[in-house]
Amino acid sequence: MYGDIKLYAGSACPELAQRVADYIGIRLSRWDIITFPNENTFIRLNSSVRGQDVYLIQTHNRPVHNNIMEMLIAIDCFKRDSAGRVTVVIPYMSYSQSDKKDQPRVPITARLLADMIEVAGADRWVTIDLHAGQIQGFYKIPGDSLTALHIICNYIRRKNLDATVVTTDLGFAKGGRNYAAALGFSLAFVEKRRMGNEGGREALTLIGSVAGKDVLIVDDLVDTAGSVAQAVEIVHAHGARDVYLAFTHAVLSPPAIERLSTLPLKEIVTTDTLPIAPQDRLPNMTILTVADLLGEVIMRSHEGRSVGELFNE
Repeated sequence: MYGDIKLYAGSACPELAQRVADYIGIRLSRWDIITFPNENTFIRLNSSVRGQDVYLIQTHNRPVHNNIMEMLIAIDCFKRDSAGRVTVVIPYMSYSQSDKKDQPRVPITARLLADMIEVAGADRWVTIDLHAGQIQGFYKIPGDSLTALHIICNYIRRKNLDATVVTTDLGFAKGGRNYAAALGFSLAFVEKRRMGNEGGREALTLIGSVAGKDVLIVDDLVDTAGSVAQAVEIVHAHGARDVYLAFTHAVLSPPAIERLSTLPLKEIVTTDTLPIAPQDRLPNMTILTVADLLGEVIMRSHEGRSVGELFNE
């Protein structure tokens, strides 16, 4: 077995890391992260991690490449100090949409990222709601792919809605079915066709009925909110009542906040896998924390207990 849990907060999500530490009942380990004038990153640990069970919490928010590089340098730093085991906890894993070669002369960047994490020296990985489940197979090292579905569903249940779950496209059909099954709601889909590489999409039709019912639009992430805007328009055109939006990762690239602020949404429910700036927190936005989930998984991993039991698996 390994020594004590050593928990480190990356620059991307210090608040979330602190909430995880509070759940576990330990202090965050201290280190220095220095950016030199030439934009090189330097990391120095304030105490030894030799033989210890190290966990680094680093989500992939903006600036994405700086945070990825900091993560890789940190992993190398832990290994060179003879850490017993290094687990990288990535609440939101970037490049998860680049998971296959779906056109000529393009990379599979999610695989490249997996290779870099392994080469840096990580022993395990943890993430939440991968955009594409097959990314798990890109890693030769073991890991835990978690979901925030139960956190979101527990919150939605308290509203006692008579609703239909609607996915923003057929790509999230399985995720939509999981939400509908967990909540006991009916299910509908927005059928879309991707138009080019610029993120634009054309909404085609609604598969299913939402007339006279509340609607819960679900997705794993919201980036520019273009698909959400189309979905809201379609369900209202088909007679929906109140419309709710739930998703795990608040990527929220411009003009997402502007779009969401103008949509007739009763409530927006998301999580803190990515930090949301105070000025971007809309009045109808509820942010649920994944800290307890991550904290429990870290403790179970450290103690050699099942993580699947959390999800009745």
